[in-house]
Amino acid sequence: MSIVIGILGILVLIAVAWAMSNDKKNINYRAVGVMLVVQLILGWFLLNTSIGRTIIKKIVDVFTKVLSFGHEGIAFILGDLSEKGYFFIDVLLMIIFVSALLSILTYTKILSFAIKYIGGFVSKITGLPKIESFVAVNSMIFGNTTAILSVKSQIHKLSPNRLFIVASSSLVAVSCSTLGAYLQLIPAEYVLVALPLNVFSGLILSSIVAPVTSEEDLEIDVKEMNNEKSFFEAIGNGTILGGKTALIVGAMLLTYMALLAMVNFILDGIVGMTFQELIGYVFAPVAFIMGIPTSEILNAGSIMGTKVAANEFVAITDFVKILPDMSTKTVGIVSAYLISFANFSSIGMILGTVQAIDQKQASLLAKVGFKVLLVATMGSILTGTIVGLFL
Repeated sequence: MSIVIGILGILVLIAVAWAMSNDKKNINYRAVGVMLVVQLILGWFLLNTSIGRTIIKKIVDVFTKVLSFGHEGIAFILGDLSEKGYFFIDVLLMIIFVSALLSILTYTKILSFAIKYIGGFVSKITGLPKIESFVAVNSMIFGNTTAILSVKSQIHKLSPNRLFIVASSSLVAVSCSTLGAYLQLIPAEYVLVALPLNVFSGLILSSIVAPVTSEEDLEIDVKEMNNEKSFFEAIGNGTILGGKTALIVGAMLLTYMALLAMVNFILDGIVGMTFQELIGYVFAPVAFIMGIPTSEILNAGSIMGTKVAANEFVAITDFVKILPDMSTKTVGIVSAYLISFANFSSIGMILGTVQAIDQKQASLLAKVGFKVLLVATMGSILTGTIVGLFL
């Protein structure tokens, strides 16, 4: 029955996107169908076949080994503190090391060319323009703002609908610099499965809401992804960026968790419920159509709503507390849903990035900012629902 509900959930998401569409006659149904089929095949292959599970295990082993090198650096700087299990030390400081690695891989053009050609492959199989496909794939590695900056020379040429797709699909992603942190908190296999599924989730729903016609496509220049002039500059810049990211994430967590505690104190005194309990009721129907068992939809809905209102780290922190009591299906669905930057603070970051590039385009995007966030959140829901079909 949960599989039937999940399939109905997918149809509901597509129907809602269709109802929101600003140009229904130009929706590329072939592209939508192809991407949905690719998602289903990917989900089945990675979660339900021995080869797929082996691939996931090998990737997890590689990430685990890479993270162990990062822990060596943390232990050297902080000594015994690195063994105390502190969130900032064990989770957030790892962002610095991973960010430096990403910078090295970008400088050596390994990642740049991989993203370009994977994006080109996605473009060919879906029929969508290269820029949109490139940004969606790039976001899977570098996150939304960096992905948008990598095509900054093209931003002013994009139509409102193409800009909408770029913005919303980039939100249905995470940065690999924070991936190491997620892998240490929630089941790694669902984190890694969510990454490729997110690429298609964002493109499917955003291209329905804001269809693109046969406009002239634009060529991708991978040189725009790399500004470093030397190997050591790449290490230095990646490390500094990672340090800033770790501090920003830590500061946001501190603020959100403190505000959440204050709001919960007030709400408990007024209505006898916490914010998480209230928002759980709001998102419970969403959790239900994703295929989550009825007995767990309130707890799952609470985590899902917290992610949108705050961010994925705050939600993950709450999720870790209840994770042992959840069924495998719920853990998989919610874990996959959490792996995205679709929240209110991230849409502000995207608007700021586009504003720094082109004020006029930023004004257009600001008018549909809430719609962008809604479609991105629907993308996260679609990813979680696809995962749930195979658990």
